[in-house]
Amino acid sequence: MPHAIAVVAFDRISPFHLSTPCVVFGDRHPGVPTFDFTVCAAEPGPLTTTAGFSLVVPQGLEALARADTIIVPSWRNPSERPPETLLDALVAAHRRGARIVGLCLGAYVLAEAALLDGRAATTHWAYAEDFAKRYPKVRVDADVLYLEDGQFLTSAGTAAAIDCCLHLLRQQLGAEIANGVARRLVVPPHRQGGQAQFVEQPVTPNASDARLSGLLDWVRAHLDHSHTLDSLAARAVMTRRTFTRHFRQLTGTTVGAWLLAERLALAQRLLESSGHAVDAISVMAGFGSPVSLRHHFHAAFGISPAAWRKMFKGD
Repeated sequence: MPHAIAVVAFDRISPFHLSTPCVVFGDRHPGVPTFDFTVCAAEPGPLTTTAGFSLVVPQGLEALARADTIIVPSWRNPSERPPETLLDALVAAHRRGARIVGLCLGAYVLAEAALLDGRAATTHWAYAEDFAKRYPKVRVDADVLYLEDGQFLTSAGTAAAIDCCLHLLRQQLGAEIANGVARRLVVPPHRQGGQAQFVEQPVTPNASDARLSGLLDWVRAHLDHSHTLDSLAARAVMTRRTFTRHFRQLTGTTVGAWLLAERLALAQRLLESSGHAVDAISVMAGFGSPVSLRHHFHAAFGISPAAWRKMFKGD
C-alpha cells in the first residue's frame, strides 16, 4: 500500500507554501513510486489564497485519520490560534504514530497543539524570537534549515521547505530517487538540515568563490582521501583565515560539518545502490573504519548502516 501523505490547506494560504509538498510528493516524476497523496481543508468552503485566487478542496480533516505523514505547509497568522478541530486531529494522528511536519510557520500549528513540548524545532528565522517566547517548552534552533525530533519535522521558511520535503522523500525512497526529483526541480540535490538558513552579509560571487566551488566538486569525488582545513586551504591557494571565511559564505557551515554531511550522503547512496560491505563503504566514504561510520550514521539518522540498507534494499 502506498505511503499516505496529507497536506493541510487553510484559508488565506500562500500558494507557494502549498505547492512545495504538492510538487515533491503529488506530481508524477518518472521512475518515482506514487504516494497516496491528499490535500485536505482545515476549514469548510472555498479557501482564499494570498495571491488572490480561491481553492476548492473536497477533502476535509477526516483525511488525517489515515495519513502516514501529515504536512502543515505554513500558517496564515502566528498570532491566530488554529481551529480546534485541526489541533485535535493532529494530536490524534500523533497518538496513532503518524509523522507530522510543520513547514515554515506551520511549526506554530504543531506548537499550539503542544506536540513540540520538550522537543527541538525550527521555523522562519524572522519569527524565531516570537516563537521561542510563545512556546517556552520548545527548544528553538533558528540557525538550521530543518530539524527532526522523533515523529516531528520542522523547517525554516520558503526554499527550506523544499529541502525538508526532499529530506522526507530521501528517507522514504532513497537518495537516488530524491536526487532525481531535485534535478527535475532544478534545486540542490541535498542540503543538510544543519546548514545555516540565513547569511547576514552575503557576498558577490568572485573568482575565489568559483575556485572554491571547483574544489568542493573535487573533494566530493575524493571523499576517501584525508582532508583537513589546512590541506584544503592550501589546495585553494588561500590562507586558512580567508579559506574559512569564503567556505562559510559559500556553504553556510564549517569544513568539518560539510565533510561529514557529504560523507554520510555518499554512505547512504552506496548502502542503497551498491553491494559493497559496510566495512568497504566506511573506507570509500572516508570514515576510515566501520566503527566510525556506524557512530556518525546513527548520530545523524538514528539507525545503523545495515538497517538503512535493509530498509531500502530489502535484504
